[in-house]
Amino acid sequence: MKVCILYAAKGKDSSNIKKIASALARGIEEQNNIVDLVDIKLEGTKIISYYDYLIIGTEAINTFGGKIPQNISTFLRNSGTISGKRCMAFVTKGGIRSGKTLQALMKVMESEGMYLKTSDVIDKEAMATAIGKRLHIESN
Repeated sequence: MKVCILYAAKGKDSSNIKKIASALARGIEEQNNIVDLVDIKLEGTKIISYYDYLIIGTEAINTFGGKIPQNISTFLRNSGTISGKRCMAFVTKGGIRSGKTLQALMKVMESEGMYLKTSDVIDKEAMATAIGKRLHIESN
């Protein structure tokens, strides 16, 4: 299966979210899947319609949670046909209410017609790899 992990940092430093996304990719690749990492800020016009499974991750942009970077919804609107795609949402642990940030991300994904299979709050690379190893990847 072809999997795309899209990630968006809250500011200019994307090292933390990129480490988590890369660890998640390693776990998924152990299941014999092909994984591409996409930084939403750098590749804002990428078409992702041909992927079988999409994973979108971000960080909270404020301490209290509930807000995600605006470029995620803009990217999803302009990324091709993604309605009905199986997907996963994740946020990095940070701030006071990571669950609220995760809900905001899921709402944006579902508004684009994506079929959300699972979601998680991930705080360490080891946890991300373990989640990737057990994630059930399936296509439409």
